[in-house]
Amino acid sequence: MKWNYRCPSCGKEYAIEPGRYLCDPCSASNMPGKALHGVLECVWTGRYDSSKDGAIPLPVQAEFFPPIPVGDTPLWAPERLRVELGFPRLFLKDDTCNPSGSFKDRASYLVAAFAREKGVKEIALASTGNAASSMAAVGAAAGLKITVFLPASAPVAKRIQVLQYGAELREIQGNYDLAFDKSLEYSTATGVLSRNTAYNPLTIEGKKTVSFEIAASLRTLAGSGPKAKAPDHVFVPTGDGVIIAGVFRGFEDLMKLGAIDKMPTIWAAQAEGSSAIARAMAAPAGSDPFEPTIAATTAADSISVDAPRNGYYALAKLKKYSGKAVMVSDEEIFAAQRLVSAKSGLFTEPSSACAFAGFYKVRRTIDPTATVVVMLTGSGLKDIKNAAKAVGASV
Repeated sequence: MKWNYRCPSCGKEYAIEPGRYLCDPCSASNMPGKALHGVLECVWTGRYDSSKDGAIPLPVQAEFFPPIPVGDTPLWAPERLRVELGFPRLFLKDDTCNPSGSFKDRASYLVAAFAREKGVKEIALASTGNAASSMAAVGAAAGLKITVFLPASAPVAKRIQVLQYGAELREIQGNYDLAFDKSLEYSTATGVLSRNTAYNPLTIEGKKTVSFEIAASLRTLAGSGPKAKAPDHVFVPTGDGVIIAGVFRGFEDLMKLGAIDKMPTIWAAQAEGSSAIARAMAAPAGSDPFEPTIAATTAADSISVDAPRNGYYALAKLKKYSGKAVMVSDEEIFAAQRLVSAKSGLFTEPSSACAFAGFYKVRRTIDPTATVVVMLTGSGLKDIKNAAKAVGASV
C-alpha cells in the first residue's frame, strides 16, 4: 500500500510529511478568517491487506499510536426513544466514551501517531474547546508538548481539561476564527506541527474511523455474513465541516474495499446561528457559497464558527453523494439534549444534541423502517453551564 496527499480540486499529489498541509496552487488565494481552498485528503493505492495494514487503512504504522484507548465506542440501541419516535432501527453512536469525552480524540490520535513517527515534539492548534482538550489528553499519553489557542469564552470544563493534561493554554480574547489565525502564526514562526482542523489533512483522516465502526457494529447486529452494513441515514453535528468530511471519507473507503454497496444519506446538522454549510447547500450556481461570512451566534460552542475552514471540501462531498443539511434553533438543541438524556441515559453537550435535534426535526420525511445513526460527539459534562440553563437550574 502507498499513501499520499491528493488535492481533490486539481489532482496534484504530495508526500505525507511534516510541514505539508494544503495544495500550493489551490490555496494561493486563501484569506485569513475564510474557508480554506486546497484542503488535501489522504489516499492510498495498491493492495490493502487488513491482516498487515490494520483493520482500518490509516497512513501511520500501528506501533506509533500512543497508549490511550481511542475509538471502538458503543453503538446504542435506545429502546425508549425508538418506541416514542417510531424508529425501531434508531442508533446512537456514543463518542462521549473517548478518553477526553469527545469525538475529536480520533483526529488527535492519528496526528499524535504521525508526530511520533516523524520525531516531532510539539503540536499546536486552535479550538473552541474539544479539540484542545482532546489533543492535550492524547499528547499527555504520547509524551508530546501541546500548545493550544482557545477563546476565553470556551466552557470552563474544557479549559480545565487542557490544564490538567499539562498542555500550554493561550487564551484568545476573540472567537475561534481569531484563535485559528493566531495558532497558524505560531506554528509558521516556530515550525511545530499544526493540528488545526481541516488545515491538517490528518484531522479528516482520523475521523473516518467512525464510519468503519458503525458499519462493523451494524454487521454484527445483523448476525449474518462477513459484509459490513451501511446505515440508511447518518446525522452529523457540523461546524467547520471536518467531522462530516471524515464520515464521508470512511464510507468512501468502505465502498472502495467492497465492504458496503452504498453511501448512506449523510446529514449536516447545524445550529441556525452557525449554519454556513447548510446555507451554502442552497447558494445559487456561480456564486461563492461561503460569502459573505456571518458571525456565529449559538450556545453550541463546539460547532460555532464564522467561516467553516473545511467548508468547500465538505460541501463538495455533500453534493457528490446527495447529502442533506438541516438547521435547528438553540431551543431545539436544548430540547433534544433533554430528550436524549431522559429517554436513553446518554448525556451529551449541545453541539452533539444538534445532530439529534436535526433528526427529530426531519424524522417525518424518513422511512421509519430505515436504519438511522445519530452521532453524539461530546459529553454533556463539558458544558454544564448551558446544560443547567436547559433544565432551569443554576450553577
